[in-house]
Parts: sequence; structure tokens; C-alpha cells
Amino acid sequence: MLLTRFDPFKELRTLEDRIDDLVSSSFTKNVLADFTPSINTREGEYAYHIDVDLPGVKKEDITVKVENNVLTLKGTRKTKEEIKKEDYYKMESSFGSFTRSFMVPENIDAENIHAENKDGVLEITLPKKALTSDTAKQIEVK
Repeated sequence: MLLTRFDPFKELRTLEDRIDDLVSSSFTKNVLADFTPSINTREGEYAYHIDVDLPGVKKEDITVKVENNVLTLKGTRKTKEEIKKEDYYKMESSFGSFTRSFMVPENIDAENIHAENKDGVLEITLPKKALTSDTAKQIEVK
């Protein structure tokens, strides 16, 4: 007669291994398929500034648009030739299309927005409109 030792945690370990496999394969797919650039924003005295990290993205593949107080950035980071060697294969860079949108204040001078792609960083300058003296008005009480 053959005796088998009962292991109450065997099924739990099997389930854990399956979940690990599922999560790791999903993570790999997302890293290779999605590209979301890092963005830094700041406000200066005369303008708002947005810096977008876009290494490897050509200026022809970038669109910047302002409409109804929404700034929209669109672009595509295209794949490069993959490096394949006999002993290894590794690709950590992410590629694909991206879209990012931001609400911008109403005091933006939309006619003078400037965007420049320099050294892999898209620098967008949104100048502020000059404040008029009509912003505060004294009301006479009768």
C-alpha cells in the first residue's frame, strides 16, 4: 500500500504561483506596450512652464494644442531596431502613443504659447496675460 503525505498548503502554493505568473506577464505586456512621459509643471512670475520627458521622440511626432482652456499633448514614441545577440535579449524601453491633457487657467495668452523639443525634453511656455487695471472696481454706495 502506497501512502501519500497530505500537504494542506500545496494548493495554496500552486495558486500563489499562478497569480505570480499572471501578474508578471501582465506587467511585461504593459511595459512594452504603453508609454507615458513624465511631466513637471511650475508657475513663474510671467508664465506657466511644462516640461515633458520625451527621449527618443522626434518633434514631428508631437502635437500640442490648446482649446477651451485645455492643453492637450499627443505623440508617439516609435520602436527602434531590437538588439538580438546569441546570449541575451533584453528590451526595457517602452513605446507607443500617448495623450496627456491639462486644464490651464483663463489668464493664458494662447496666441503666444511656445513649445520647443530640446535634448529629449519638450518645454512648453504658457505666458500669462497682463492684468488690466479693471480687475478691481470700487462701487459707490448710494
